Amino acid sequence: MSHFNIEISQTTNQNIVKFIVNSFLTKASSHEFKHIDETSKSPLAQELFYLPFVKTVFISQNFVAIEKYDIVNWEDVQEEVAELIVDYLNSGKKAIEETQQPKKVHISIYAESTPNPTVMKFIADKRLVSGTFEYKNVEAATNSPLATALFNFPFIKEVFIASNYVSVMKYEIGDWQDITMEIREFIRRFITEGNTIVQEAKDTENVDGNDTNADKNTKERTTFEKKIIAIIDEYVKPAVADDGGNIALDSFDPDTKSVKVILQGACSGCPSSTNTLKNGIESILKEMLKGEVHEVVAING
Repeated sequence: MSHFNIEISQTTNQNIVKFIVNSFLTKASSHEFKHIDETSKSPLAQELFYLPFVKTVFISQNFVAIEKYDIVNWEDVQEEVAELIVDYLNSGKKAIEETQQPKKVHISIYAESTPNPTVMKFIADKRLVSGTFEYKNVEAATNSPLATALFNFPFIKEVFIASNYVSVMKYEIGDWQDITMEIREFIRRFITEGNTIVQEAKDTENVDGNDTNADKNTKERTTFEKKIIAIIDEYVKPAVADDGGNIALDSFDPDTKSVKVILQGACSGCPSSTNTLKNGIESILKEMLKGEVHEVVAING
């Protein structure tokens, strides 16, 4: 019989608590259950829904995250929930019934440094996603099993996925020379095993893990903003994508002639991002839209 232990971890959402297990529960896949009727493949989730305060159950590689209703406080019930999960797992039952083995996928991954010393780019020999997806934390990564799995590494701060690459931002606690091979092999194995990278909706571009298209969001773009987007897409995005990042239009102020952009992936927090903005996109827009653009600023630095 396996001996499981649970570590209780708070999240930024006061209604959600993570119960981190000292072993893997799934084969690099993630599962969300919003109702007991959806739990046919997870007896553990089904048992948790018998608790009257449980609203949503999320089971990933090595943790169970639970969202509660407001009828209780976590400090009053979290030990009870942890004990329930431990007893269930120690009985030998599976958290998820993963009956169908995913199809193996042959893929090669190589690592490439970026102008941002905290970001490494991991490039595949085939397309991974059709949009751009940025995740600032694990709570934002619910639609990306790959990003969720990567956040289990304690040194990973942010994840950016686009086209055929994954950009990973690290904390200062590790050196790239010590962790690059580990991350590269993890991403390669994750994809090879046929796991879902991102659960893409029809609108496949997002900002900070939300299903929001940075260049085609719900507000109607003006004709001039569409011109700016077209220029960014043709003259700017290919270059920053090579460096593991992305730049997307946020808004244009016709009064100040100021273009606001969003920096993603390796571009976010990069020491050379100011040079990219001023000598790159700003000079291009000023040249191609003479007199109509005064400056370009990044809303996220």
